[in-house]
Amino acid sequence: MRKFCLGLLIFLLAIGILSGANAVAINEKPKNIILIGWDGAQRNHIKECLSRGELPYFKQLSSEGALVAIDILRTTDTKAGWAQILTGYNPEITGVFSNNRYRPIPKGLTVFERLEQFFGPDNFITVAVIGKKGNIDYNPGKPYYYTKYSMDIFINGLGENKSVGTKAMELLEKCQGKPFFFFIHFAEIDSSGHKYGENSKKHNDAYISSDFWTGKIIQKLKDLNLYDQTLIYITSDHGFDEGEKKHSDAPYVFLATNDPKVIRRGERADIAPTILERFGLDISKFDPPLDGWPLTRSIIELPDW
Repeated sequence: MRKFCLGLLIFLLAIGILSGANAVAINEKPKNIILIGWDGAQRNHIKECLSRGELPYFKQLSSEGALVAIDILRTTDTKAGWAQILTGYNPEITGVFSNNRYRPIPKGLTVFERLEQFFGPDNFITVAVIGKKGNIDYNPGKPYYYTKYSMDIFINGLGENKSVGTKAMELLEKCQGKPFFFFIHFAEIDSSGHKYGENSKKHNDAYISSDFWTGKIIQKLKDLNLYDQTLIYITSDHGFDEGEKKHSDAPYVFLATNDPKVIRRGERADIAPTILERFGLDISKFDPPLDGWPLTRSIIELPDW
């Protein structure tokens, strides 16, 4: 009887210890965050791919955290989309209204710049590895003209997913010594949709390719013993018009993550505050106030800024 009671006590203590460890892991600040962009990925097409078992890494990642709907209330194009995602502001603040109407994002407003300022440039690494060029650009007059010079690495125009994924893995290996924020942008879903149409096989293959290279990045993190310290968010700047070669009215996208604290659906502008607050920044002190609100917090908590 004594042996049974002792065994039961040890079992219950073990459960308590493990539960406590999990609670700490869930609530602690991550060391690193990676934002992965599947440019042009439509929410319904994601669901169709998942139902056919075509996105195993996407499915596994979201099973560890959450898969939530993101609805776009503004322009559904690349410049406007990523500017809103990477700042948490609407275009009235960033000046990036669309692919045709834009200006450089004012200094200090992007996730990259805020993290550099918060942690200090010698203590933190910010990296962007981007498939597209023209619409996610740092040349004079372009949205990231100021941003680029406050970052460690900004590489765009890499084209195919393979080039983006390979470069991202190379940089992860080089940057593993310090905490980091990576933005990794895959462009093939968008480019294949424009060329072949949303319901084409080539377009569907681009989803599979994006998942494959996302999986390679996840495996690289595991090989470097960084995965357990890293939150990953996958999202899109816009969807695609059903069966069409355009995205003029494509507001239905998503956020997939291994972050178990994500609790609700939201808008594009909610992604930046989610990342910043998970890193420990006090977003209530930002001036101007963010237009987004963390997906880890209820809408009921939304302040009247």
